[in-house]
Amino acid sequence: MQIDYLLILKAFLIGGILCVIAQILIDKTKLTPAYILVGYVCSGVLLNGLGIYPKLVKWAGAGATVPLTGFGNTLAEGVKQAIEKDGAFGIIYGGISATAAGITAAILFALLWSILFKSKNK
Repeated sequence: MQIDYLLILKAFLIGGILCVIAQILIDKTKLTPAYILVGYVCSGVLLNGLGIYPKLVKWAGAGATVPLTGFGNTLAEGVKQAIEKDGAFGIIYGGISATAAGITAAILFALLWSILFKSKNK
């Protein structure tokens, strides 16, 4: 197996740019992190609908799929595929089906961390 160092560099570049944008939004605006996170997911959906995000994923790999914009992209892809398969009914289940593994992992890790670590009031 050959390591593609250029792909690693592109993934780091895109992932880093997305993080820098989020940090600037946190530092320079009054937006809460929750609004920024939702904005990133919605941006991923919008950019998928415009056909931009799939090209970014092809170019940057995990640098585009791992951030929350990638989650929005996956939601949109799941809906598109489900609509092609089952028509309008696919709107209801497509996004959840496509992201089920990630959602499940998030819930299980949150449960594990809540069992292992006790939160403290500041």
